[in-house]
Amino acid sequence: MTANRWTRRDFFRNSGLTAAAIVGAPALLAGCSRVEDAGATQSGDPLAALRAAGTIKVGIANEQPYGYRDSGGELTGEAIEVARAIFKSLGVDTMEGQIVDSFGSLIPGLQSRQYDFIAAGMSITPERCAEIAFSNPDYATSNALLVTKGNPKKLTKFEDVAQGDATVGVFEGAVEKGYAEAAGVPGDRIQVFPNQNAAFKGILAGRVDAIALTAVSLRWTLQQQYADEPLEVTESFVPVVDGEEQVGAGGFGFRKQDTALRDAFNAELKKLQDANGVLPLIEKFGFTATEVEKAATLTAEQLCAAS
Repeated sequence: MTANRWTRRDFFRNSGLTAAAIVGAPALLAGCSRVEDAGATQSGDPLAALRAAGTIKVGIANEQPYGYRDSGGELTGEAIEVARAIFKSLGVDTMEGQIVDSFGSLIPGLQSRQYDFIAAGMSITPERCAEIAFSNPDYATSNALLVTKGNPKKLTKFEDVAQGDATVGVFEGAVEKGYAEAAGVPGDRIQVFPNQNAAFKGILAGRVDAIALTAVSLRWTLQQQYADEPLEVTESFVPVVDGEEQVGAGGFGFRKQDTALRDAFNAELKKLQDANGVLPLIEKFGFTATEVEKAATLTAEQLCAAS
């Protein structure tokens, strides 16, 4: 095994999230008029239109702790707080959020201009890079399993699910489905849930034996929303596909034609990372220096080119 190779595999062949699926969808850039949007696109400077409007619209999957609305309706989360700080430094003071029905809807929604960028803790993969432009990563983390207390089936990784008769739940459009398949879990023992809340309710209802997601997300959600339920999170692990470790690094998604906006975002993200300013924004969501420091050593270009 080659340790810590930042590689990804084609986990989305069956997702149906292709550009063809969204042809003909609305083409209105939130916060800007059609005239402003056209001018910004032609000039290669979409940031100018956003600055003029003073507002940018962000797509989220309402997944804690990455991008969600809290109990008071406020837009927050790890990705949201980083993006908010960066866009304020770029002269865009207000962020409006749009929640999609499922994680798998985020990229089509971006491509159809329902919002200006994605801030949802989205792992950077070559397959997703073919559809959208990613910022450099702002965090890197590993996976874990959510199981019932006592972990009766002794599940610690995807291979354990494959070797027994256990079932595992994953998010629609997320990388964990591919990890499970690569580990040998049959398709009829993988259940796809549209969102985080549905997945937690699914395991509580006994529909699956485990939920696979990033360790940070599972632990945060369990602590914040389901602390009284008979659930626990396993020790984190790094999925392995074809002998390569698949450590997840997440970033922010932009449309392909908005690379100038993405580049401006990257420049401010680099400043924030160099000033050790990321961790103070996100440690309240369960992130540590480890996740932040790993991300700072990587680029979207590296992750997009990984085989």
